[in-house]
Amino acid sequence: MSFCAGLSKGALRVHPDCERILISEEEIRAKVADIGRRISNDYAGKEVLMIGILKGAMIFLADLVREITVPVQYDFMAVSSYGASSKSSGEVRILKDLEYGVEGRHIIVVEDIVDTGLTLNYLAENLKSRDPASVKICTLLDKPSRRIEPVEIDYNGFVIPDEFVVGYGLDYSDRYRNFPYIMVLSPKVYMNEGE
Repeated sequence: MSFCAGLSKGALRVHPDCERILISEEEIRAKVADIGRRISNDYAGKEVLMIGILKGAMIFLADLVREITVPVQYDFMAVSSYGASSKSSGEVRILKDLEYGVEGRHIIVVEDIVDTGLTLNYLAENLKSRDPASVKICTLLDKPSRRIEPVEIDYNGFVIPDEFVVGYGLDYSDRYRNFPYIMVLSPKVYMNEGE
């Protein structure tokens, strides 16, 4: 059995459900800072509305907005295409809509991971129908080998292989979000799913 370990406030954290660490806390921190600089440069003189997709993008969005130097507001949407499963159902439902209006505004949709593209494709079309000035996509992780619908990603953190990852906001059955790194979840955790 292999374990994942990470440092958290001076204490070693070990989790038996982790096969290995894919992206370290330090790598994530550097990438988030880089994306924040790029967004700040691209939107110089403008205001941006960041739309975080709950729950997975919450941690990424919180870190990202602190790296952006242009005026920024943020809001959240909650969508469902997974439920408690490790595989997307293919059906996207909006569970929580925006509180801010988007008409005439520069929007950046912030997602934790893009795999099939079904969720982001649906959201991008939905938001474009509300007449914003622009819609761009920002994701921490991209898993292109799983793509079903094409998605144009404007700000991408890491391209990853087709492995089930959790941590830094990503979950399995609403667990593991609190880990500060991205880890590959051991198949033993979900391999008997649906039996």
